[in-house]
Amino acid sequence: MSLFDDPPAPVDPKTVPLAERMRPRTLDEIVGQDEVIAAGRPLREMINRDLLQSIILWGPPGTGKTTLARLIADLTKAEFIAFSAVLAGIKEVKDVMATAEQRRRMTGRRTIVFVDEIHRFNKAQQDAFLPRVESGDIVLIGATTENPSFEVNAALLSRSKVFVLKLLSEDAIVTILKTALADSERGLGKQHPEADDDALRAIARFANGDARSALNLLQLTVSSANNPAGRPKIDQALLEKTLQNRTLLYDKTGEEHYNLMSALHKSMRNSDADASVYWLARMVEAGEDAKYIARRLIRFASEDIGNADPQALTIAVAAKDAVHFIGMPEGNTALAQAALYLATAPKSNAVYRAYGAAAEAARNDVASPVPLHLRNASTKLMKQLDYGKGYQYAHDEPDAVASMDCLPDNLKGREFYTPTDYGFEKEIRKRLAWWKSKRSG
Repeated sequence: MSLFDDPPAPVDPKTVPLAERMRPRTLDEIVGQDEVIAAGRPLREMINRDLLQSIILWGPPGTGKTTLARLIADLTKAEFIAFSAVLAGIKEVKDVMATAEQRRRMTGRRTIVFVDEIHRFNKAQQDAFLPRVESGDIVLIGATTENPSFEVNAALLSRSKVFVLKLLSEDAIVTILKTALADSERGLGKQHPEADDDALRAIARFANGDARSALNLLQLTVSSANNPAGRPKIDQALLEKTLQNRTLLYDKTGEEHYNLMSALHKSMRNSDADASVYWLARMVEAGEDAKYIARRLIRFASEDIGNADPQALTIAVAAKDAVHFIGMPEGNTALAQAALYLATAPKSNAVYRAYGAAAEAARNDVASPVPLHLRNASTKLMKQLDYGKGYQYAHDEPDAVASMDCLPDNLKGREFYTPTDYGFEKEIRKRLAWWKSKRSG
C-alpha cells in the first residue's frame, strides 16, 4: 500500500473556520437575500423544480454566492462540478466541457459547472463555455464580485440570468451571529458565550455586510476572551482589543472605484458639502491613489464650476501640488479643502457646454480656412497674399473693441459660450453683452 493510499485523517471541527461550519444547509437558512431566494422568487422556483438555467451570481464578498451554489448542488439531480477561476486554466475548462458533452450524450444528464470568481477568466476561457451552454450540455453558475457587464463576455452574459446578492444589512449580520452563538452543533454554543447587543452590532458594522468577515471576527473574539469562570464574555472592551484597522470594501480597479468617484462628483455638483467630504474620505481611507482623486477634482472645477468661480480651478490644482509635495496621509486635508471648496462654489457647466458645442462644429461643419485678417504676415509672400489685411488692433479702437468678425464666414454669428447668472459668470454675461454691442455698433 502506498503512503498516499492511507485514508485521510479525521478533521477536528475546531480547526474549521466558524464561517465554514455555519454555512446554511438549506435555502431557508440563508439570511438577508430574500429578494433573490425567498419562496416564490424565480431563482427559488428554478432550483426547486430542477429547471435551473445558466446564472451569474453577482455580489460583494460574504453575501452567500458560494453557499447558494453548494445548495444548488445538493438540491439538483445534475452532475455538479466546481472549480475556481483563480486556479483553473483553459485546459481544465475544455476537459470539463468534453466530459459534460459525453455525459449528456450517454446518460441524458446535464452538468452544473460552478465557477467561482468567473471575472478572473480571460476571454478565451469564457468562450470555451459557450458551445456547451448553447447546446444545453452544461448549466453554468458563475460567481463574481465584479460587474458582469464589464467582466463577463457579452455572448455568455446574454445566455445567463444575473442575480444580484446585496450587502447584508446590520440586522441580518446580527441574526447570523446570534445563530452561531447559540448553535451547539456547528457554532459556539458549547462554550456558552455571552454577548451584548451593542457588541454584536459593532461586529456587524465592522464586517460591512460580509457574513464571513463577521463570523471570523466573532470566532477570534470568543477565542481571545479570558474568563476564569470559563464562559467567554463579548463586550465593547474586548472588541477594542481584538479589532484591527477596518478593511474597507473597495477595489481600486473594480466597479466600486468608479461608484465612489461618481458619488463624490455628484455630491459636489449638488453642493452637498457633507456628502462630498464623506465620499472623499471613503476613497482616501481605502487607499485610493491621491493623484487620481486630485485629477478628478481638477476636472470637476472646469466641468461643473468653470467661470462661475474661476478660483475653483486654482484651488484644485493647488491641492494636486500639495499632495505631490507632502504626500499621503498628510495630503488628505488638502484634498478635503479642495472638495469642500468645490462643493460650496457656485456651479455652472457653461464652459463644458461651450467646448462641446465648439467641438461638434469643428468635427461636423466645413473646416473653413482662417480668415485672412486673422493671419500673421510673417513673410513678404504672405503680405502679397493679403495675410493680415483688414486686421484691427483692438487696443487702437474705442473701448478696445474692434468691429471685425473672428469666426469664419460659415460660422458667423454662432454663439458657443452662454454664461449663466451664477457666481462670476453673471459679470461675464454682462461683459459679453457689452462687447457684442460695441462690435455691432
